[in-house]
Amino acid sequence: MTSTVPTAVQHTDAQPPITMFGPDFPYAYDDFLAHPAGLGQVPATEHGTEVAVIGGGLSGVIAAYELMKMGLKPVLYEADQIGGRLRTVGFEGCDSALSAEMGAMRFPPSSTALQHYVDLVGLTTRPFPNPLAPGTPSTVVDLKGESHYAETIADLPQVYRDVMDAWNACLEEGADFAAMNRAMRERDVPKIREIWARLVEQLDNQTFYGFLCASEAFRSFRHREIFGQVGFGTGGWDTDFPNSILEILRVVYSEADDHHRGIVEGSQQLPLRLWERAPEKIVHWPQGTSLASLHEGGHRPAVTRLNRTAGNGITVTDASGDIRTYRAAIFTAQSWMLLSKIACDDGLFPIDHWTAIERTHYMESSKLFVPVDRPFWLDKDEVTGRDTMSMTLTDRMTRGTYLLDDGPDRPAVICLSYTWCDDSLKWLPLSANERMEVMLNSLGEIYPNVDIRSHIIGNPVTVSWENEPYFMGAFKANLPGHYRYQRRLFTHFMQDRLPADKRGIFLAGDDISWTAGWAEGAVQTALNAVWGVMHHLGGESDAANPGPGDVYDDIAPVELPED
Repeated sequence: MTSTVPTAVQHTDAQPPITMFGPDFPYAYDDFLAHPAGLGQVPATEHGTEVAVIGGGLSGVIAAYELMKMGLKPVLYEADQIGGRLRTVGFEGCDSALSAEMGAMRFPPSSTALQHYVDLVGLTTRPFPNPLAPGTPSTVVDLKGESHYAETIADLPQVYRDVMDAWNACLEEGADFAAMNRAMRERDVPKIREIWARLVEQLDNQTFYGFLCASEAFRSFRHREIFGQVGFGTGGWDTDFPNSILEILRVVYSEADDHHRGIVEGSQQLPLRLWERAPEKIVHWPQGTSLASLHEGGHRPAVTRLNRTAGNGITVTDASGDIRTYRAAIFTAQSWMLLSKIACDDGLFPIDHWTAIERTHYMESSKLFVPVDRPFWLDKDEVTGRDTMSMTLTDRMTRGTYLLDDGPDRPAVICLSYTWCDDSLKWLPLSANERMEVMLNSLGEIYPNVDIRSHIIGNPVTVSWENEPYFMGAFKANLPGHYRYQRRLFTHFMQDRLPADKRGIFLAGDDISWTAGWAEGAVQTALNAVWGVMHHLGGESDAANPGPGDVYDDIAPVELPED
């Protein structure tokens, strides 16, 4: 069993893999990518046409890579470094093999489009040590000063199994969980749309916490409290309690919070390797062409201004003062950048899209890692016979502590704390060393006989994404009533019905997707934007491999009334 509170449907390896392609837009992006016909083509007269790609995170790099394969010339702008929130850092003065994932660090098998690119660049994955996951030696749950050691959920007190049962019952009672999970696994689009259309209408105004409270299974406040502190899959979810329940249902339906794997070489290697990779099949450009070779001297710097000019051009000014005009552009950075860091014309997007951008709700997130001499936590306590230290879930300041090793005789890494929202804001004023001291004190209360400090071999590294100037938050999480806003952003790649002076710039990135916070959403929206640019420049998909825009009318997201 992979989590303290697992999903309501048990499955086996014999069943088809689920995908994060739904339920809002049940399009098989993995099949689209795997088809030998490719993603589509543009007229030969457009070969070499420059397309601005703003943001060098995963979405931007994938969009640029696929545009290049079509014979277009992506011009990538990035304010900092390739990778975005796929950010892998080392520890000064330590073994170069030691690293910390400051952003994305665990990826579910349901991220099937993401996996296409992971395989393409030859990266390897291994199980991530989530609470009670099969590859996690042990887990300690510490609530209200009382600790429980567990290797499986059966080792925890009955109340935790009661909470698990309550969550399963709540999902089934309020969200047709088994039916939807099965429909998504079988890619039964009509059934997915039937269930989801009803739930969107019923639940768009409901918070996660309100959904729990409405369930007879969760009538106990104690059970709701434990569920918030311990949760399922990755840990406690009380920081998500104010968010829309639709956000949570997307995660559990697609098993996005289960069976996680980490990228051995580091998650940032995915965009970095794509940047350097020369595709086997490429149009117009000579064999051996890569994004790096098209950007002699490196990518362009930060964008400082975006405006429309005559002929419906998209004019981009960058930090060097360089001004270039494009017929098409893809914007993949955090959408709030359009409100603050980048000077924009109001005419860049329709007013309803500006409203959606302004209403986007981002969650805060903080992490702190330390390098240690070895995975000492695997030592056995002489008295109890248990692991010296365990993956830890707690209501103390640290909340989630993860233990990461590469073998018993090698240096290792501890993520002393991974927190979200209010729990993240508690760390914001503190330096890395101040954070570490508070964390060590908290963990010292849970493990009074373990001298963690004596094993630390280097300085801590930390991040608070809400304090990062080009992000201002970790990831989008819709509040109740935000479904209409998210629909506007996700469907922006369909521009035939927009006025001509509102076309040509396409939004992408995980915050534009229905599954923000997951790299899969960055991939899917990048592919939507690539289709949009191709269509805008007069291109088309192969009839044997219709793109997301070609089938849009059949699977368009539910449209709620505006009045």
